[in-house]
Amino acid sequence: GGTACVVTGQPFDTAKVKMQTFPNMYKGLVDCFVKTYKQVGLRGFYKGTTPALVANIAENSVLFMCYGFCQQIVRRIVGVDRKTKLSDLQNAAAGSFASAFATLVLCPTELVKCRLQAMHEMQLSGKIVQGHNTVWSVVKGVIQKDGPLGFYRGLSSTLLREVPGYFFFFGGYELSRTFFASGRSKDELGPIPLLLSGGFGGSCLWIAVYPVDCVKSRIQVLSMAGKQAGFMGTFVTVVRTEGVLALYSGLTPTMIRAFVANGALFLAYEYSRKLMMKQIDSY
Repeated sequence: GGTACVVTGQPFDTAKVKMQTFPNMYKGLVDCFVKTYKQVGLRGFYKGTTPALVANIAENSVLFMCYGFCQQIVRRIVGVDRKTKLSDLQNAAAGSFASAFATLVLCPTELVKCRLQAMHEMQLSGKIVQGHNTVWSVVKGVIQKDGPLGFYRGLSSTLLREVPGYFFFFGGYELSRTFFASGRSKDELGPIPLLLSGGFGGSCLWIAVYPVDCVKSRIQVLSMAGKQAGFMGTFVTVVRTEGVLALYSGLTPTMIRAFVANGALFLAYEYSRKLMMKQIDSY
């Protein structure tokens, strides 16, 4: 599921990070795509793909594993049998709990991804003299400058994004599946309803938490140039100096990516899960 998410959404994610971190450099999505292609070529859209793959595979593996555990915790809290189907709201709460665990594996890999994606702009703006062009050079730079804890820059803002965001993510997904199932079992849904449900869930997530993600990207990228203020400090600085709309820079590529990538994520997740369950049942 994580692999499908990255393969379909990486160019839009790269545009999102560039526009969030350097909103004055680009007039919009098309301008960002054109300038990136002219300056760096097609490979510029896939900067940070390796850590993005690691991040998404790690995050979604932990997320969906913990989602199952958290569903059982929710069943205990509400006092129902472990085989009872949860409501859409209860599933959303379970997804929100699970995201807190996923954040611990996501934050370090996302920091490396964001820095690679915005390295060209950091050099253009004069914030750094020489950038790192590979995953290993970024990793080595973080360890040398900040030590292992340097990978957790932006952890608080990542948690602030993930926990409420995944409530809307799983809530939107389950509500949409309930709508398409219309009385039938959700497990009987075909690929198109699953794609649309995943896309709807992803859109709900990003609409709800986009300003938090914008602050997170700035903290993780701009901390390359020196000590960066925390979440509230960065948030207040952006609003005062650039205005509230700066917190929504890069929203267009994010919403396109959210629908396409999360549709692919849930489609791949549901079908791979069914395939694995069949293999287990056959034994």
